[in-house]
Amino acid sequence: MDLNERRQLPLFSIGTVQKLTGLSARQIRYYEEQGLISPIRSEGKQRQFSFVDVERLMRIREWMEDGESLSGVKRRLLDPRFGKAVVSSDLSDEQVYEQLQRELLKGSSAGLQALFQGDLSRFYRRKS
Repeated sequence: MDLNERRQLPLFSIGTVQKLTGLSARQIRYYEEQGLISPIRSEGKQRQFSFVDVERLMRIREWMEDGESLSGVKRRLLDPRFGKAVVSSDLSDEQVYEQLQRELLKGSSAGLQALFQGDLSRFYRRKS
């Protein structure tokens, strides 16, 4: 299984996604209704989100906080220029992890871009 396949695995419940993204369950369901995310459904019909879904929701939240409209968010998600951000390679994994914790616990300040900008792939290593 390659890294991209791992990032697509449905691992998180809606409660966990709420904690990771700072969004309410209602907001998450609304973004699903609007076609911005597509979580997998379990046999019991519960939503299960992947890292890709979480990253996308974090990006959506950031754009909405910056004043972007829903149609603007949809445009940005379809625009390849707004693809996955790259985490600075100058920082150690520990520094990125600490920054991620701070942002998740306190939230990003308005107007400032998140350091990791939804890119959690740094914490996955391919097994050789």
